[in-house]
Amino acid sequence: MNIAQVLARWRVRLGYLLAILVLWFSRPVPRSILGGAILGAIGLFIRARAAGHLHKQQVLTMTGPYAHTRNPLYLGSAILALGVAVAANSWIAAAILLVYFAIVYSVVMRREEQELRQHHGAAFDEYARTVPLFLPRFSAAKLPTAGSGAFSFAQYKKNQEYRAAIGFLLVLIVFIVIWRLRLP
Repeated sequence: MNIAQVLARWRVRLGYLLAILVLWFSRPVPRSILGGAILGAIGLFIRARAAGHLHKQQVLTMTGPYAHTRNPLYLGSAILALGVAVAANSWIAAAILLVYFAIVYSVVMRREEQELRQHHGAAFDEYARTVPLFLPRFSAAKLPTAGSGAFSFAQYKKNQEYRAAIGFLLVLIVFIVIWRLRLP
């Protein structure tokens, strides 16, 4: 098993260890929690939109946010992580999140790109030439094979994206508890 497979398989479990470190170094205050909550909500919105378009292992999704970036779920996750960093109010926590995200998700995105290329061939290559890997284009790519896939709440639920919202809410609650415990 190579490093990409290990990171892909263990990224969530590593995330739990990371969460403990981030919480340990956090120094949240009401203003940082509010700012982090706003950023996190933006990240969750992007993830929700992406999950409502994504039909894993069925088709090459190129509609909705996938017409702007090939990895809208990870873009949403990055903004969500930024929200956690702001809420934590700690440069150390922010650095931990940045390093984790940069290493793990850059490897995971490239690995998934290889899998999509193997599965979808030339269609993926054309998509990859038109749509950036991570940072989004402002206008949606004009893709002839993109179809008219619309957001589906049923697909959002099938992809279990609501778990990200629940997890983020729990993190915010823990930050509030930490802040309250540190009051003089």
